[in-house]
Amino acid sequence: MTGATARHTVASIAVTAALACATACTSADGPTDSTGATDRSEQSLRSVERATGRAGSARVESTTVMGRELSLAADGALGWRDGLTGTLTITYTGGTTAETMRRLGTTAMEARYLPDAYYARMGDAFADRVGGRHWIKYVYADLESLGDGAGAGFADQMRKTTPHEAVKRLLASDDVRKVGEETTRGRRTTHWTGTIGGATAQTVDIWVDDRDLLVKKVERGRTETGELSQTAYYSDYGVAVSAERPPAADTADFKELLKAQEGGWEGS
Repeated sequence: MTGATARHTVASIAVTAALACATACTSADGPTDSTGATDRSEQSLRSVERATGRAGSARVESTTVMGRELSLAADGALGWRDGLTGTLTITYTGGTTAETMRRLGTTAMEARYLPDAYYARMGDAFADRVGGRHWIKYVYADLESLGDGAGAGFADQMRKTTPHEAVKRLLASDDVRKVGEETTRGRRTTHWTGTIGGATAQTVDIWVDDRDLLVKKVERGRTETGELSQTAYYSDYGVAVSAERPPAADTADFKELLKAQEGGWEGS
């Protein structure tokens, strides 16, 4: 494996782990102001944004598909009061990135999110290549500084993975509208939909309960490799969330892995 290829491989692990968090795959290009919503819709959605933001945490179940590149499922709990925190179990279910991860001995992993960095637990086969260490540490500032742009906007994307950020994107829609009342996972909800701009048009749908909390969110768009879609369910708002830093002795730093890979430790 060449240095450039190794660099891309490790960076892709960082990015795909972030995508699983909730909405990173569709939030980076969308505006977050509220100029598009009508007055009545904006008032209702602002109430949802405030209630969801105040809740501070929730359990999350999500599935993400990015064309031929990636499909995955994630399950866990996230908090957003003092920066993004939480733990997710991420299972790679298909796509070229999943094949790369499988070659690295990982089909599922634990991801721990902290305000300054996140940690991804790889499999034993990967650990054997990096001195027995199972965790990779990704400091957001380090990802932002990658010269080839692989981590550009990464930290900002991470900040946009919480449910109230989905409401902000919907508020920016010029065609936001209430679809109607529906039952979602046994709960009475109001369905909202809208289209947001960016590199390509994306649709955002949310289902909100009588406490103005998101129950479900669906985002759809396109990537260079095909259709992009993500569905997330939220429950247990206000749940206690924790994410401990893994032991330093069992952790490899992303920057150091890049240097080592560029030096050829992974071979061909």
